[in-house]
Amino acid sequence: MATLKQRYEKEIVPKLKEQFGYTNIHQVPKLVKVTVNRGLGEASQNAKALESSLSEIAVITGQKPVVTRSKKAIAGFKIREGMPVGMAVTLRRERMYAFVDRLLNLALPRIRDFRGVNPKSFDGRGNYTLGVREQLIFPEVSYDKIDQIRGMDISIVTTAMTDEEGRALLKEMGMPFRDN
Repeated sequence: MATLKQRYEKEIVPKLKEQFGYTNIHQVPKLVKVTVNRGLGEASQNAKALESSLSEIAVITGQKPVVTRSKKAIAGFKIREGMPVGMAVTLRRERMYAFVDRLLNLALPRIRDFRGVNPKSFDGRGNYTLGVREQLIFPEVSYDKIDQIRGMDISIVTTAMTDEEGRALLKEMGMPFRDN
């Protein structure tokens, strides 16, 4: 079976070139990076939650996440400056294609009552963001090892200039958009 990157180069590029009338191969939209982000409000009180979350995201993405820390103190949330409040991973090149492939073919179909992803979650410049409510949709995460169900945000950054081009790219890659 061809990888997502090979399929992109052999099938998707010619289709998009024809669909939008591009004259140059470099005009065809492509994936730039995928960021996986998880906010952890309870990490400031619970160091174990941070540890388990870090290893979880590392297993899902295949890359060690960077801990994001608070920029300023917020007394109402019991947060001081420099406390860990979340984590983020930026995937590029091979790992990015491998992750998107697993997301589209393994993880999204495992969501309960799944009817497709929202086609309106584009930012106006061809980038797509979706929120995942639980980490269990990824087959790498075993149910026995998790201490709490946590979600994450996945942003797919493309070189597309418009949402229409970005949607066409992701649809060709196999993103299951719901019909609105």
